Amino acid sequence: MKIILDCFGGDNAPEEIVKGALLALKADEKLTLVLSGDEGKLLPLLNGAEAFLPRIEIMNAPEIISNEEIPTAAVRNKRESSLVKGLQRLSDDAETDGFVSAGSTGAVLAGAFMFVGRIKNVSRPALAPVLPTVNGGNVVLVDCGANVDCRPVQLGQFAMMGAAYAEAAGIKNPAVGLLNNGAEAGKGNELTKEAYEVLAGLNINFAGNIEGRDLISGAVQVVVSDGFAGNIALKTAEGIANSIFALIKQGVSAGGLRAKIGAALLLPTLKGLKKKLDYNENGGACLLGLKKVVIKSHGASKASSICASILQARDIAAGGLIKKIEQGLSQF
Repeated sequence: MKIILDCFGGDNAPEEIVKGALLALKADEKLTLVLSGDEGKLLPLLNGAEAFLPRIEIMNAPEIISNEEIPTAAVRNKRESSLVKGLQRLSDDAETDGFVSAGSTGAVLAGAFMFVGRIKNVSRPALAPVLPTVNGGNVVLVDCGANVDCRPVQLGQFAMMGAAYAEAAGIKNPAVGLLNNGAEAGKGNELTKEAYEVLAGLNINFAGNIEGRDLISGAVQVVVSDGFAGNIALKTAEGIANSIFALIKQGVSAGGLRAKIGAALLLPTLKGLKKKLDYNENGGACLLGLKKVVIKSHGASKASSICASILQARDIAAGGLIKKIEQGLSQF
């Protein structure tokens, strides 16, 4: 497996990105990485990593695309950026299997659309993070922000791609739910009502509508949504999890000695719970519908999340996801 890594995308680039790359190389002795970025800044970060150098290629890309730039303009104008050169290499080099970036979401979407291209019958690629569920499993949320305005047929394609993604991860016959404001079939706006009929007619295990409170309940393995509602659901879940731990911390501080002793006893459990609820521990959001694997990591990713995203890209490529999506979308 050869994965390309955008080393200058994200809040903690390039230090944490390179650390994550080394963690991934340590975890998989057959993995090769192409580090895309300013060679002069990357080389010093590899001091002491001589054992991994035979499996590292540096692709010099001195320009950087920031979050403040207009994505499409930046992708067109900054052809020497770590993001653009990485995506171009992914498209042109048959030996590369995937691409990982924690950079600008808009730029990753625009660049992937422009250089990598869509699978046949895909109207729009969709971002699909894997979230942990309370029953110990996972759920794929598709779309979480790539497409804020959608048509019913596009939600049908999201459902097919999400189901293929879950199956590639080892889940047989995954249950697919449509995110809505009620569980009844007649609930929702025009989009979800029409999308319900589309999903019901597909060759998938459609479980009907699910409400936001069931997003991580484990009731389904795939949740389908337009990018507007999906992004709100994702950010709300993330915010609530962070707020709960902040409230626990406040309560311990105000509760005196007894509360602090109790918190000390529960600390391993609380840390484990926080890690479990952090969806970044599973890697990034896969951009479904492209001809090759593209993973968008969280902008604030640290080394462990970058490592998880790299290994995620490896597993998705090895699992034959692209072929599964092509087969599923033949229905359209």
